[in-house]
Amino acid sequence: MIWINFLHIYQLPNSDAYIVEEATEKSYKRIVAALEANPAAKFTMNITGCLVDRWRELHYFDLIERIKALVEKGQIELVGSVAFHCLMPLVPKKEIARQIKENNRILKATFGDEIRLRGFFMPEMAYSGEAAKIIKNSGYEWIILDEICYNGRFSQVDFNKVYKDKNSGLKTVFRSRDFSSCYVPEVLNKKYQYKDIAITATDGELYGLRHKEKARDLERLFKNPNIQTMTVSEFIDSHKEVFEAKLIKGNWESTEKEILDGEPYALWSHSRNHIHQKLWKFAYMAVDLVEKYHRDPNRKWAYYHLSRGLASCTFWWASAKDFSYIFGPHAWNPDVIERGINQMIRAVRSIESDQSRDEKVEAEELCLDIKRLIWQKHWELYWKKKPDNI
Repeated sequence: MIWINFLHIYQLPNSDAYIVEEATEKSYKRIVAALEANPAAKFTMNITGCLVDRWRELHYFDLIERIKALVEKGQIELVGSVAFHCLMPLVPKKEIARQIKENNRILKATFGDEIRLRGFFMPEMAYSGEAAKIIKNSGYEWIILDEICYNGRFSQVDFNKVYKDKNSGLKTVFRSRDFSSCYVPEVLNKKYQYKDIAITATDGELYGLRHKEKARDLERLFKNPNIQTMTVSEFIDSHKEVFEAKLIKGNWESTEKEILDGEPYALWSHSRNHIHQKLWKFAYMAVDLVEKYHRDPNRKWAYYHLSRGLASCTFWWASAKDFSYIFGPHAWNPDVIERGINQMIRAVRSIESDQSRDEKVEAEELCLDIKRLIWQKHWELYWKKKPDNI
């Protein structure tokens, strides 16, 4: 069996230090140690720039050096992304391009200017043709997506093939939703035939933080002589023939019904989620103001706060969906939503121009309105209630 495993390594840029530390100690260090102990093992990873910055802030210099050594040995393939994990199809092109450049700068400054970032991770695997074109124009060669973006249905993709996105020209590899929705090493160790290929993509926190197991299935899998690991780029390079596909909007949690209903990004912007709609109205207001005053003497801090506020988590935690079926949480957290709101209002407050006074007042009013809504909803509907009763 060939196992191609893509790991998304990310923490919200304004998370408390203990959250970053817990994920690092329980998951990220465990993955790195497993690779170090098995020199033939290889993973492709997106390590988002904002997490690298947090590692430096929290003095994880040894971990950074260990990852750098694995990159140099070819055991870790790094890819590009946006530095602060915005949902690319929903934010302006200028913000996407700015975050791509910033992420590239952080990774090269940390892991070596000579590293080659061929692939690209779209946060949440949220695809749109417009965002893909920006990635292509930024010099990247391939993307990895969930199988539902092939044509809106499951079990339609041939995972042995490499595709080419007709919209952007990017080579495309699809992950298996079925494989990726379980604890992958446990399943591969027990159930699947060795002639198969498995392309999986998950959050890195699956290994240790979200799924706790004593059997050390990941380490046992690396010892299995019948299982070979490859990076995504190696898989692409092994295929001379590429098949064209016209990809559709979606993400790695999209359902067939959401696609049919025209809700490709339902967890971040659902037409019937009142808080989502208010959040995006506020986000676009902040984006427009920061861009309008882009020559402002305090523009550096305006962009600083804006990028962090636009992180997809600000919106995801307002979806209220239960993710226990993939070892995840219940996606409702007013504190995280409020943190994102606070970053966006700080972006507006950072503008020094006297001409922004009335616009600041309007932004403050909308900010307070959203905070009232989320906390009212929390106390009335979600507080001390189990996810299956919501």
